[in-house]
Amino acid sequence: MALDIDGTLTCFNDIVSPRVARAVHRLVESGLHPVMATGRAVTGMLAAAQSMRLGQGWAVCSNGAVIVRLDDHLPGGFEVTDATTFAPAEPLNAIRQVLPTALIAVENVGRGWNVTSPFPPGELHGPMEVVPYRDLVAAPATRVVVRTAELAQPELAAIIEEVALPGVTYDIGWSAWMDMTPPDVTKASGLEILRRRLSVTPGGTVAIGDGSNDIPMLRWASRAVAMGGADPEVLAAATEEGPPLADDGVAAVIASVLGGVVGADPTHGVEGPVP
Repeated sequence: MALDIDGTLTCFNDIVSPRVARAVHRLVESGLHPVMATGRAVTGMLAAAQSMRLGQGWAVCSNGAVIVRLDDHLPGGFEVTDATTFAPAEPLNAIRQVLPTALIAVENVGRGWNVTSPFPPGELHGPMEVVPYRDLVAAPATRVVVRTAELAQPELAAIIEEVALPGVTYDIGWSAWMDMTPPDVTKASGLEILRRRLSVTPGGTVAIGDGSNDIPMLRWASRAVAMGGADPEVLAAATEEGPPLADDGVAAVIASVLGGVVGADPTHGVEGPVP
């Protein structure tokens, strides 16, 4: 089961409700595979995993560019098993022509970020290191963030539509914030790698999400649940609409999944302490 983080597991912070955390642990106990599938970098994903006390499992990070195995017996509690990169110089040079004051961050996988200038507190997980632009674009990147405070989201989208961005996949979020990842890399592509690795049948896939970067994985999954109140284009990509985040929607979906397992109690995972 693929679980988006922001807007799905959490309210754009690092806190997963106890009810949702219990439900995720019940998935693990049942032998199923909860997989956090997120635009967050590894450092941000780990914050959500720690909130759930989830020490084992898998995660697709950086919108599919990085796949991580969680294991609390490993140094740092994880290992990166797959990382897909792209050359950031050409697309970033094009963006800087039209957005010369934008903040830029390049993921330092599992460690933090290299940035042109510090981002506002709380926007990036992990330490930031300010580096010269030429150094920022010199090495292959898994994920790049472009942020501008001067524009609203629709204005940024309109500007980027006019810019040729070769060799990348990009997504513009709810604010004036753009994520860039390697070409043809999405949450769905990362999840497909894991599906095959874990020997899960295509018909056994479930995905839950709420944002535009969740659309590829919702189209990929056999059962695709858009969180209640998601935008129309997200709802259109899903097979159903679930309860909203405010009602611990993920817990309800997990209960319905476990209800389909022989011998499972459909309410299992809602009560009891977090392990």
